[in-house]
Amino acid sequence: MVSYVKIPSHLKPSDPQGPDLLTQERNLASFDVKELTLVLYGIKDLERYHTILKIIENDPVFDKSNIYFMGRNELFEHAIKKEKRLVQLIRENKWKVEELQFAEWFLDMPGPFGAHRGMFIPTLIGQGTKEQKEKFLVPALNYQIIGCYAQTELGHGSNVKGLETTAIYIPETDEFEIHSPYLTASKWWVGGLGKTANHAIVMAQLISNGKNYGPHPFVVQIRDMKTHLPLPSITIGDIGPKFGFNSTDNGFILFEHVRIPRFNMLSKFSQIKKGTGEYINPPNQKLSYGTMVLVRAIIISGVRVTLARAATIAIRYSAVRRQFIDKDEPKKLEDGSIVETSILDYTMQQYRLFPVIAQSYACFFTAKMMVNLYTEYTKQSSSGDYSLLADLHASSSGLKSLTTTMAVDSIEDCRRACGGHGYSSFSGFVKFYQDYLPNTTWEGDNYILTHQTARYLLKTFRQVTSHKNPEIYASQSNKNPTISYILQYLNEPNQKCTAITPSDFNNHEIQLRAFKHRVAFLIANVVDQIDNQKKSWNSMLVEINRISRAHCQYLLVQNFITALHQPSEDESLRMLHNSPALKEVMTSICNLFVLHTMEKDIGDFLESEYLTTPQARLLRIQVYNLLKEIRPNAVSLVDAFLIPDSLLCSALGRYDGKVYETMIDWASKEPLNGMTLDFNPNNDTFIRKAKL
Repeated sequence: MVSYVKIPSHLKPSDPQGPDLLTQERNLASFDVKELTLVLYGIKDLERYHTILKIIENDPVFDKSNIYFMGRNELFEHAIKKEKRLVQLIRENKWKVEELQFAEWFLDMPGPFGAHRGMFIPTLIGQGTKEQKEKFLVPALNYQIIGCYAQTELGHGSNVKGLETTAIYIPETDEFEIHSPYLTASKWWVGGLGKTANHAIVMAQLISNGKNYGPHPFVVQIRDMKTHLPLPSITIGDIGPKFGFNSTDNGFILFEHVRIPRFNMLSKFSQIKKGTGEYINPPNQKLSYGTMVLVRAIIISGVRVTLARAATIAIRYSAVRRQFIDKDEPKKLEDGSIVETSILDYTMQQYRLFPVIAQSYACFFTAKMMVNLYTEYTKQSSSGDYSLLADLHASSSGLKSLTTTMAVDSIEDCRRACGGHGYSSFSGFVKFYQDYLPNTTWEGDNYILTHQTARYLLKTFRQVTSHKNPEIYASQSNKNPTISYILQYLNEPNQKCTAITPSDFNNHEIQLRAFKHRVAFLIANVVDQIDNQKKSWNSMLVEINRISRAHCQYLLVQNFITALHQPSEDESLRMLHNSPALKEVMTSICNLFVLHTMEKDIGDFLESEYLTTPQARLLRIQVYNLLKEIRPNAVSLVDAFLIPDSLLCSALGRYDGKVYETMIDWASKEPLNGMTLDFNPNNDTFIRKAKL
């Protein structure tokens, strides 16, 4: 890019220099950063990482140096070029899903093919028959057709059952008629629909012989394959500028009695018989949740890298940024001169940022658990065993809600922790935050999703407590954490914390008991209010959210602690167990995650009477102790995430620490600096002159 302002080349930031400060920080590490990176990625994925990153960074089509100066049209054009080049690279290098995931991560730009890869193809795989896959999936994988997933409507989002688009079976022609009976039935927010897709999976109310069987997926061609114009009786458009995600053409679509073949109803689980219109039920009513569970598991995996990215920028910048002189412990250079204190040395900055590091590592272990659980479910379901589905769906719903909310909050916390420079797009936070924010509403609004988790928890509690012999569930408790903590609570409803010193709270058994007791107590309380006090579901929604949050926090805690203590077949986790230094620092991170989470929700633990008020004070003291313990490793802990500078796109979070040089260099390239403007109020025209 062109620099429109010439910066005096002899000027440099005042001492100490950013690169020197980060070098000093890295020399403090008590562990091998490369070893921790191997734990996070594994040998095979780390090889993929370096291979894919080299290709992406060396391809001029993916250059992002101008990204912060682009308007929406430029941004969308850039995204199209990126998507086309990515498809070419997929073909040239024969990339599989694993390579593609790395490529999309490094590119870090929502694009018009995102829904095609992320929703259209997975839905065809999960819900299409063999014949439907041959007709739709094969060309979709080859990008001969481009699809999107049209579920959300102008008037309905989270309430999928309330969707207004209809698909009426016409037995005389063996077709479905897709129709939008109201303006609010317009499909809305659909990624890739505005300008890109020529096919859509449309979720519509299946109506046959006058009976409504609820929403089902239908493949509908929406644009002409040659002209790319909308087909007759179909109205399509882009929904316009958004808070973020402006490199994607989120669109709307209306159907006016559009006919499609019966074949186009995705029929792996349920079907309509030709001619008669008889509806054939799926073997399990929740089988269609399989795709959503997979997508939510992927979202949870994405939370880990999102938190890692935010923490990396804020921690590195905090190590370089210096503000005020600490009169109690003044910092000195080698020549004896006193300098301002690194803001990373301030306890408040540590309290804001170190828990975000801990959250990222906690999500890493839970994401692994979710993927493993989904893999196990797919194996069992192939033989007709759907026993894992209910728990998997409930956990994935609640975890998606909890972790994406946590990520959005943490991005903003990290941005604010960067002070005034955090407000600049050059910080790397602004576009990042804008593009991540939709995660809290897509695939289910985060508050509505907690209902699904809570219903499962309440149902399980009722089943265990109403059974004449609750211990019959004991055999299931090893595989089902919900049953485990419910049984423990029923056997010991008056458990008390045994901690008498701050360090006692590092005991993982005490930590696990705290979270188990808390969530079981909250569930029991809600069951009592609904079943015995006859309170309505609506009146209990705040409590419903609390128990979903408590359950999913327990899952995060349990998975983190389990990873530290139990032997694993996972190669990367074995490396963690074989390195005392790694295990020590990860134990500190785990303790901070657990105790900081408890402290933020301390009211629940006091209300359940597991903790006393004096113990709550001890817990807070231990959180402060852990901040001091983690401080020397802070920069190295984020270095281990291995987020490349090209992905961070941040002047503040650069690996080399050249914060101020980069800020002023990027500012010099602002196109506005390349114009001379006439601000004379006596002139009627706004004159722009090329700057000399």
